[in-house]
Amino acid sequence: MPFSVVRFNLVDPRATPDSLSARYRAAVAMAAYADGHGVDTVQTEEHHGVENNWLPSPFAFAGAVFGATTRIAVTVSAIIGPLHDPLRLAEDIAVLDLLSGGRLVTVAGIGYRPEEYEERGVDWGRRGRLQDELLETLLAAWTGEPFGYRGRTVRITPRPFTRPHPLLLVGGSSRAAARRAARLGLPLFPSAHLPELEAYYRERCAEYGTEGWTMMPAEETPLLHLAEDPDRTWAEYGEHFLHEARTYASWQSKDIRSAVRSTATTVAELRAEGVYRVVTPGECAALGLESLVLHPLCGGMPVEEGWRSLRLFCEEALPRLAG
Repeated sequence: MPFSVVRFNLVDPRATPDSLSARYRAAVAMAAYADGHGVDTVQTEEHHGVENNWLPSPFAFAGAVFGATTRIAVTVSAIIGPLHDPLRLAEDIAVLDLLSGGRLVTVAGIGYRPEEYEERGVDWGRRGRLQDELLETLLAAWTGEPFGYRGRTVRITPRPFTRPHPLLLVGGSSRAAARRAARLGLPLFPSAHLPELEAYYRERCAEYGTEGWTMMPAEETPLLHLAEDPDRTWAEYGEHFLHEARTYASWQSKDIRSAVRSTATTVAELRAEGVYRVVTPGECAALGLESLVLHPLCGGMPVEEGWRSLRLFCEEALPRLAG
């Protein structure tokens, strides 16, 4: 049975406050529906100041999902670590971990958009050192014991539910990220299928005397939408997939490696490329992938179409895989 994911970033380039409110509430309802149908995790993420309303506050969204569900995890993949206040983040994650009974997974990356740093008044050149401080602070804070922080002694309470601490992974595609994870004994979450980075991480773990593991994306990790008639769906809704693909591609430098990077400039190119796929329930069940990532509200997709996709995924595709 593949690992199943429902992704939400709440993008909507034409949103009004009323329509975006409805989209957010629909996403929480979809998460509750996915929870009742055995989906493994909701995945969400963080970006700031984006014209198309990309979700900036994944932990607030995670809290709403936890309040509406009982078993599904929420994977925040990823936060932009250096933009967060370390002490406040330690508290927020501890509270969510307690509320959810240990269902929060946090991937901490450093981001790739200098404009987000500029907006927040954070020095782009210090992002590596700030990420080190953040991760070290989180691990110290979650012990519940006093520790030194920026020249003073602090203590963070309450302690999280999960022992020894909430699940925290280091995200990225660079050797610096792998070294950071290995030094701290944290798992590595590569942003793409990078076996050479995994090998480097294992070497550094041996060097530091730490133990770790890698949550590696598969070679193929397409973003899925389910439909009974994929041709019709591409014709009617292809621009939503293309909007998100072009937005994400515009942020990527040549040095950034991502499992969902697209170079398409038209809907036809995007469909042929295979990063975004519209499949029938039967085709979904036959993909043979390690993980299935459904993206029901992609690029401002109408909520009713998102519900159709999710229901086909949960009621027709997943049962075929289970049975």
